[in-house]
Amino acid sequence: MTRHLLVIGAQRCGTTYLHDLLAAHPQVAMARPARPEPKVFLSAELAGRGLEWYEQTYFGHATDEPVLGEKSTSYLEYAEAADRAATVLGNPLILVQLRDPVQRALSHWAFSSDAGLETRPLAEVLEANLEGPLPWDPERTSVSPYAYLERGRYTDFLQPWLDRFGDDVTVLFLDELRGDPHRVSDLYGTLGVDPGFLPPDAGAPVNESRQPRPDLDEDLLHRLRGYYADSDRALADLLGRDLPWPRSARTT
Repeated sequence: MTRHLLVIGAQRCGTTYLHDLLAAHPQVAMARPARPEPKVFLSAELAGRGLEWYEQTYFGHATDEPVLGEKSTSYLEYAEAADRAATVLGNPLILVQLRDPVQRALSHWAFSSDAGLETRPLAEVLEANLEGPLPWDPERTSVSPYAYLERGRYTDFLQPWLDRFGDDVTVLFLDELRGDPHRVSDLYGTLGVDPGFLPPDAGAPVNESRQPRPDLDEDLLHRLRGYYADSDRALADLLGRDLPWPRSARTT
């Protein structure tokens, strides 16, 4: 029996690395093309074309793999994507990839800089973003290239997916998964495929930015940790586990 899988997660959380781990497994067929991401369930029109169109369009290369997976990172930010996916796919497995939100913000700035979307220094934009959302042009990009801090408040986006798919949602942390063969084995086991398969280059980073990242001064780093204190605590409570990154002691 074939099971569908969706890989979602905040931008710059290692979803490309996760995609490659999955695509390497002989029992998993990932959607092609992988770039640009399919993003089928962001569109009511595309989702309305149904399961047969979806499988023919993105999985024509599949043979007898029991898992058919799609990675579209920005699904996480759209609750309606969860509803559309449920309508078309039934009960897909959902993998949510997250990472230290401060490190995610730094990687996001470097990525936007590489793409020519950002020209301001790192500290300047983070200081501005601490004051509130930064404006962006939706005609130029499908999601904001400047949501450096907001995109790391993971519980703001995660709850609709948990409400819709419950125990079929697995939350992974890049900080734990990268380079740990035991975590990779557990991941495969979660999908019901051979957990003994060891992919080549399992610890090698992918899709890294070429932009060097300046060090943050201690005061700014402290304020960033404070910005995420409530969100990090809510995420730890929601998942019932510790988070694998430093957390602020701030409680109010």
